Amino acid sequence: MTGKTYDELNKGDRAEFTKTISESDVYLFAGITGDMNPAHVNEEYAGNTTFGTRIAHGILVCGLISNVLGNHLPGNGTIYMHQSIRFLAPVYIGDTVTARVEVLEKLEEKKRILLKTTCTNQKGEVVVDGEALVSPPRK
Repeated sequence: MTGKTYDELNKGDRAEFTKTISESDVYLFAGITGDMNPAHVNEEYAGNTTFGTRIAHGILVCGLISNVLGNHLPGNGTIYMHQSIRFLAPVYIGDTVTARVEVLEKLEEKKRILLKTTCTNQKGEVVVDGEALVSPPRK
């Protein structure tokens, strides 16, 4: 299955993916990346931070955006080229995060798509905000 091509996409098209961040997700991500920051993997340490407990890696949360781009909009065959990110709030283990993308602009010259990217928690708080540039699949 191939995702939507440049010509099939329209300004305002949207898609999303929702996932609850588990303790296993955080430990697996730490192991894969080698990011063993105690704010993520050590409850005793994290209990003494401003967050009061462990938080998920910000880039782990951004990975949910990659899910939407590669599987939903534009979908399979999309090449993720650029991402601007602002981390606005922590994501705690057990939080349910929804990653959303929306087509902002079609860039005709190179057939690229600019998308708004947002992650919100179960309370509706924006935890990540940014923009992505992708090359959608070609038929």
